[in-house]
Amino acid sequence: MKWLGYLLGAIVIVAIGLFIFVKVYVGSVNVPFGESDADLATIQSRLVVPAGFSVGVYGKVANARVLRFSRGGHLLVANPNNNQITVMQPDTDGDGMADGVTILIDQLSGPNGIDFFEGWLYIAETDAIGRIGFDHETGRTTGEYERLVTGLPAGENHWKKTLRFGADNLMYVAMGSSCNVCIEADKRRGSLVRYLPDGSGEELFAEGLRNSAGFDWSPADGEIYATDNGRDLLGDDFPPCELNLVRQGQHYGWPYANGAKIPDPDFGAGNEAIIEASIAPTFEFRAHNAPLGMEFVRGDAFPAEYQNAAIVALHGSWNRSNKDGYKVVSLHWDETGEVSERDFLSGFLKNDQTIGRPAEVTQGPDGAFYIADDYANVVYRVAYGEAPRKAAAALVTTAPVYNIEQSLADLDPAALSTAKLAGEQIYNQFQCVGCHADNNNALKKLENLGQKYDIASLAAYLKRPTAPMPVYPLSDEQRENLAIYMLSRYPGS
Repeated sequence: MKWLGYLLGAIVIVAIGLFIFVKVYVGSVNVPFGESDADLATIQSRLVVPAGFSVGVYGKVANARVLRFSRGGHLLVANPNNNQITVMQPDTDGDGMADGVTILIDQLSGPNGIDFFEGWLYIAETDAIGRIGFDHETGRTTGEYERLVTGLPAGENHWKKTLRFGADNLMYVAMGSSCNVCIEADKRRGSLVRYLPDGSGEELFAEGLRNSAGFDWSPADGEIYATDNGRDLLGDDFPPCELNLVRQGQHYGWPYANGAKIPDPDFGAGNEAIIEASIAPTFEFRAHNAPLGMEFVRGDAFPAEYQNAAIVALHGSWNRSNKDGYKVVSLHWDETGEVSERDFLSGFLKNDQTIGRPAEVTQGPDGAFYIADDYANVVYRVAYGEAPRKAAAALVTTAPVYNIEQSLADLDPAALSTAKLAGEQIYNQFQCVGCHADNNNALKKLENLGQKYDIASLAAYLKRPTAPMPVYPLSDEQRENLAIYMLSRYPGS
């Protein structure tokens, strides 16, 4: 039995080493879990915008991600974790808030990228690209949903796809990497891919883009600029996240290089030629700020200093000892092409506590910018030259109210006991306690889950969790059992 003792000892040593590595070398895993506990009035009271601007809550939308306006003023919101797209009705009474929120289309597979082209609404799902007819006057779909491209690389780390049409009438789709750092078996991962509108003619447009969740064409020069999230596990302050000027046929470094052609410690050696030929970033964000959605300012609704500037959502860090990012910034080009960054919407992060995570941005037909927050489940509206508006009391009460004790009590006692036992086995099998211990060594403590989720919504979250939580290979039944166990263990008061 000596071999068993040696094995157990080795496991303990590896576990301790990994914990020390994460805490000291990597920096703490420091990221919100689930949804913000703050109400809308508290959130809005903390938000800060530049002089002359105002910020208001346009409405609440669960898992608000990519935003696109129809020609009729309907704001479409992708909800990838909910497998649906919602539509926020135009503000006809002028109170600065949507007149209502309804589901536009559901039963999709992780829809994230959305755009319009020639009477169609195009949707990038995690594994496919589809389209459906869209009436811009009514804000409703017409006909049946049709998948044009199937078999896209799905799942794993950066499973969301971002889709936009360019002025060349071609469809561009950003596909994030499957990993933190690796050489992809499917070259479409970590790349910008281009298609004809019917889904044919697939070609790699640019490579080496680890997770370019947002991109847009500059009105100043017509070039594509894309955000990119730098890799993790190299400490608090390296590597930087990036803004890249993306051109056809170019390589932007990942996984061989980080930032301005700095060789990667895992994949740099032996790939010097690729690194030398790669394109350095146009601008470097702070490490782990996680820039996602971006869009250039158009029109004259903002002051002259914002003309041709880019508005970028910084989703915020997880791989840092102290949180960073968690705001919206504007990027400004000077006459020499140098880029500077300014705060545009901040206040989501205070004393290392987070109340929101900006994910996406878009400019509305009124010239204001609309910002999706997938942590507070809110869409904000930032306008220039308007009086500030208070968050409506009615909106504060629209968040779901769960009674998890009653939900668990409604289950058959034998079935509940079986589910809790199965869920606990899964919790232990995947070593969830390594990150969610009930003590001060926890990387992220689990508390009050029953106030944020019911069984169905937590099971849905476990299917597509927020990074850095990995996606585990669980069936629907296993996810439900794990949700029941976690809600029983951390119900909240």
